[in-house]
Amino acid sequence: MSTTPTLADAHLLRDAANQLVEKTLDRAREITDGGKRIDDHQVLTERVAYAATQARAASELVDAVEEAGQGGMAELTCAASVADLTRSLIGRLEPALDDLGLGDAILEETFPAATRAVLRSAGHESVYREIGKHTCDTRGRNEWPLDDLHEQVRDAVRDFGEKEVAPEAERIHRNDDLVPESFITEMAELGYFGLAIPEEYGGSEMGNLAMILTTEELSRASLAAAGSLITRPEILTKALVMGGTEEQKQEWLPKIAAGETMVGISVTEPDIGSDVSAVKCRAEKRGDDWVINGPKAWCTFAGRANVLAVLTRTDPDPGKGAKGLSLFIVPKDTFDGHDFEMKQPGGGRLVGKADATPGYRGMHSFTLNFEDYVVPAANLVGGEQGLGRGFYLQMAGFAAGRLQTGGRACGLAQAALEKTAEYVVDRMQFGKPISDFQLTRYTLGRMAAMLASSRAITYAAAVAMDGDERAAAPHAAQAKLLTCDMAVELTQQGQLMHGGWGYAEEYPISRYVVDAQVLPIFEGVKPILELKVVGRALLAG
Repeated sequence: MSTTPTLADAHLLRDAANQLVEKTLDRAREITDGGKRIDDHQVLTERVAYAATQARAASELVDAVEEAGQGGMAELTCAASVADLTRSLIGRLEPALDDLGLGDAILEETFPAATRAVLRSAGHESVYREIGKHTCDTRGRNEWPLDDLHEQVRDAVRDFGEKEVAPEAERIHRNDDLVPESFITEMAELGYFGLAIPEEYGGSEMGNLAMILTTEELSRASLAAAGSLITRPEILTKALVMGGTEEQKQEWLPKIAAGETMVGISVTEPDIGSDVSAVKCRAEKRGDDWVINGPKAWCTFAGRANVLAVLTRTDPDPGKGAKGLSLFIVPKDTFDGHDFEMKQPGGGRLVGKADATPGYRGMHSFTLNFEDYVVPAANLVGGEQGLGRGFYLQMAGFAAGRLQTGGRACGLAQAALEKTAEYVVDRMQFGKPISDFQLTRYTLGRMAAMLASSRAITYAAAVAMDGDERAAAPHAAQAKLLTCDMAVELTQQGQLMHGGWGYAEEYPISRYVVDAQVLPIFEGVKPILELKVVGRALLAG
């Protein structure tokens, strides 16, 4: 490499990538009739949607570095990350160019010789090695610039995570223990459960970026024992703020903000996953109450939770689809084991059994069965006006959950980057630290660059959600899509760099690897996210 890549190079590559993506999107819109025929072109849609997500991440990273006025390593990392994203999206789109009716000509048009030369220079292996050396020198420290308020938020949560959560993380993982009550109590005192709740209901309403920073730092300490604790209350909070009655807001939001009410989200069923509109678990009106019958699956924290947000079918006509679903706040006792049985005086039962998982332990995910379980009519979210609106209220909450998952992925990846950097500096082989070897530095440099773009798209989505949550929902989905894949790849690279010790439970990298596997699955499994959320939004124009 003869020249050092600059922000101008990143601008050039970003613009070329956006031009290529926009032309492919235009053709994909025509082919899919504005997204109406996505299922006739699923592979094509997946390619275009993911490439558009990569292009967006590149744009967000350039904007972030430019706005911060950073030079030096930040500028170098930005150029290398944009080059990496650009190479990847070209490779993703190239096999589909004939199907799009564009052919090789579009590559020549958007990436002429001069642009390709910049792509080679900005993405040269020596650039990643330089970034990798810096990563070793700083032990992978997160140097993302923030304003004073958000830096204080990050520092405070980081301090809590390092002192309280991290020392317990390995024990909780290995024993599949429940999250300690002390975590919940202290997080409540610190205000973590009220970040999205309006002040009039006991929250701080600090905005989505503060929430993402909190989630990220908690996940850096432990994804399963802390990183997801504020997500479930956040999902119900969004539904209540968007569609709950004033009485429901007054009743539930202060309790959620104070950590008095912990929440489990119950949507998925044993034979119903991504097709949420096909939910079968039913609720029937009996007198002044509703009675719930049917199974649910993958309800995280259902044992410990005080209430479950349960999506049920209140219209028995399956043809009504999503319009026949309603959302209930279902109270229950708390249980600390891996199974429980909740009995009501009138004979109603709720039975739960935790499903064993290789990672993401601590909160436990339950399969549930409701048998004539009685819920007061006052707990139908939105009251009578909420009847049949449960799907839409739940989806609003899921958009926030996806954003938080982007933050969780960044936090887990940050932990993996730091532990890997520490390991390669301390590990001696062939007479010197393995951090001195070219391939080690190159790999670490790529890891840091991948994390930078993921953090950029996630933070930008958080700010966008503060402006218009509905309009920004696809942006949040893109953040989840990219960052979860990043976390899987980054943790696995970190494990490989640990060598044999990466497979030993003695080292936390092994926990990071199994925890990361769940990220592309929950809050919208990757293929559905690509096709039905990101793809549909992009192709609708």
